[in-house]
Amino acid sequence: MNQPEPAPSHWAAILRSIGPGLIITASIVGSGEVIATPKVAGEAGFTLLWFIVLGCFIKVFVQVELGRYAVSTGQTTLEAMNSIPGPRFIVSWLLWLWLGMFVALVFQVAGIVGGVADIFAAAGLTMDKKLLAIGVGGSCAVLLALGRYRLVESLSVAMVVLFTLATVIAVGSLQWSPYAITAANVVEGFQFKLPENFVTAFGAFGIIGVGASELIYYPYWCLEKGYAVNVGPQDGTPQRTVRAQGWMRVMRIDAWISFVIYTLATLAFYMLGAAVLHSKGLQVNDQGMIDTLAHMYAESFGSWSLYVFLVGAFFALYSTIFASTASNARLLVDAAALFKVVRYPTPEHRVRAVKVCVVLLPALSVGLYMLWEKPVTLVLIGAVSQGIMLPFLAGAALYFRHCRLDRALRPGFAWTLCLWIAALSMAAIGAYQVVQEIMKAVHS
Repeated sequence: MNQPEPAPSHWAAILRSIGPGLIITASIVGSGEVIATPKVAGEAGFTLLWFIVLGCFIKVFVQVELGRYAVSTGQTTLEAMNSIPGPRFIVSWLLWLWLGMFVALVFQVAGIVGGVADIFAAAGLTMDKKLLAIGVGGSCAVLLALGRYRLVESLSVAMVVLFTLATVIAVGSLQWSPYAITAANVVEGFQFKLPENFVTAFGAFGIIGVGASELIYYPYWCLEKGYAVNVGPQDGTPQRTVRAQGWMRVMRIDAWISFVIYTLATLAFYMLGAAVLHSKGLQVNDQGMIDTLAHMYAESFGSWSLYVFLVGAFFALYSTIFASTASNARLLVDAAALFKVVRYPTPEHRVRAVKVCVVLLPALSVGLYMLWEKPVTLVLIGAVSQGIMLPFLAGAALYFRHCRLDRALRPGFAWTLCLWIAALSMAAIGAYQVVQEIMKAVHS
C-alpha cells in the first residue's frame, strides 16, 4: 500500500504532479466546443461572448470544491452525493437526479457518435451512416475492453491540442478576411444581453468548460492520480493537515491550468462561429452539421482546409467518446453498487463489470443514433440535462464546504465568496430556463 507523501513545493515538481484537469480537458473539447458552442454563436452572434466566459469561469470554483472534498475524504463523487441529507429511497434523492442526467448523457454520446459518422460521410465515404456509427461505437468498445485506452487517449489528447491550436490560428487568420473580428464585436459581446431563445444557450452552458459530467468525473481522476492516498487517512495529526493543504494547492493549480486551456479553445470556437456562421446566416442543425461547421475554417484557410477540419474534428469528437465512455463505465459500476443492484465480492469483479459497461454504453449510444439520426438534437438533450444538474452540484459543493470539510482545510473568505457567487449564478440560470419554459407552456 502506498504511503502518504508531502506535496511538491517547487513549480517544476508541481507541474509534473498535475493531470486530472488535463484528462477532463480532453473530454471537454468535443461536443461542447465543436458542436454546441458554434451553434450558439451562429444563432446569437457575439452577444453571448460574456455568457461563454462566465460559463467556463464560475464552474471552476465548484470543480475545485468537489475535488477538495474527495482529496480530504477519499470518497468518490457518487459516494459523496449519496451522503447529502434529504429524502432517500435506497440512495439519496441527488443520486436519483444524477441517474436522470446519466441517461441523458447516453443521448449526448449518441449525438457525438453521429457527428463522427457525419465526418466520415463528409470525407467521401459512401457507406450508410448507421454502419459508420456501428464502426465508431464498436471500435471504441473494443479498444476500451482490451485495455488500450491509455495509448489511444494520449494520441487523442495530442490531436485535440493540435486541432485547438489550428482553431486559434484560424481566428487570427480571419483578420485578413471579410469576417475580421473588430473591437466593436468584442464590446457587443460583453453588454450582458440574453437572447429570446435561451434553450441552446442554456444547453451550451451545461457543457462548455467543465460541464456537470466533468464536475462529477474530476474527483474520480483526482483519486486515480493518488492525491488522497498521498494525503493519508484522517488521523487528526497536524502532519496530515499540512499534506492535505499541499495536495489541494496542487489540485487548484491543475484545475486553473486546465481552465486556461479549455477556455481558450471555447473562445476560439465561439468567435469563429460568431464571425462566420452568424454573418452568413448559417445555423448548426442536424442536417449538414459538418458542412456548416467547416465554413469556419474555409473562410480562414480556404477551401482546402476541409480535410484539416475533418481530421481535427474526428479526433476531438472521438476522444470525447473515449473519455466519456471510460468515465461513465466506472460511474455506472459504482452506481450499481450504491443502488444495491449488484455486489462486487473482489476488485476483480469490479474490473470485469467495467469491461462489460464499456461495451454496453457505446452499444446503447449507437442504438439511439440509429433510431434517431439527429446528432445536434441528441447532443443538446445531454447538454440541457447537464445544465439542470449544475445548480444541485453547486449546492452539494456548498454543503461539503460548510458542513463536512475539516475546519483546517476549509478555504478562506474570498474563495468561499466566489463559490457562493458561482452557485447562485448556476441556480439563477437554471431558474431562468424553468420560468421560460413555463411561460411558453402558458401562452401556447
